[in-house]
Amino acid sequence: MFERFTKDARAVVTGAVEYAGEAGGRTVDAEHLLLALLDREGSRASFALAALGGGRWLDSVRGALGEARRRGGLSQAEADALAGLGIDVGEVVARVEEVHGVGALSGDPKDKGWWSGRPSFSRGAKDVLERSLRIAVAQRDRHIGDEHILLALVGRPGVAAEVLADHGVTYEAVTRVLYGGGEAKAG
Repeated sequence: MFERFTKDARAVVTGAVEYAGEAGGRTVDAEHLLLALLDREGSRASFALAALGGGRWLDSVRGALGEARRRGGLSQAEADALAGLGIDVGEVVARVEEVHGVGALSGDPKDKGWWSGRPSFSRGAKDVLERSLRIAVAQRDRHIGDEHILLALVGRPGVAAEVLADHGVTYEAVTRVLYGGGEAKAG
């Protein structure tokens, strides 16, 4: 499938691997794909994000992704659902971090030298990449671009979609910017 990726889409995937490696994580998650997408310039996804006001909220999105990672990958909707059951996720995180240190729920090993392999892709990241292929096929695009990865991220439940939706970046909004209602393509 990787041979069908454009240069920009390949850069997103390799950037996600780098983000995961820098964090000392053993897996590349959907959130790493989003972070790598936010770094892109001059691509269709960066065009869509800029058209939706990306310059104003990129740092906020990065911060929200960091907070979700600190919560062990729970989205705000999941934290709210647990709050409805009487479980204060903030309190749980605080207690765990009190005993085990800040970032203990992030899933990253404290001793980053113990594992030297390349990060593998989590089920969520694989799902995003598979969805990007289906989206490209549905749009009758010959190649998978970073815009298809963006659409796949906002089209599936999870932290990345929730954080982007909080900033007005939804599947419908991205589709409208990129494809203008399905007729003319932007970019």
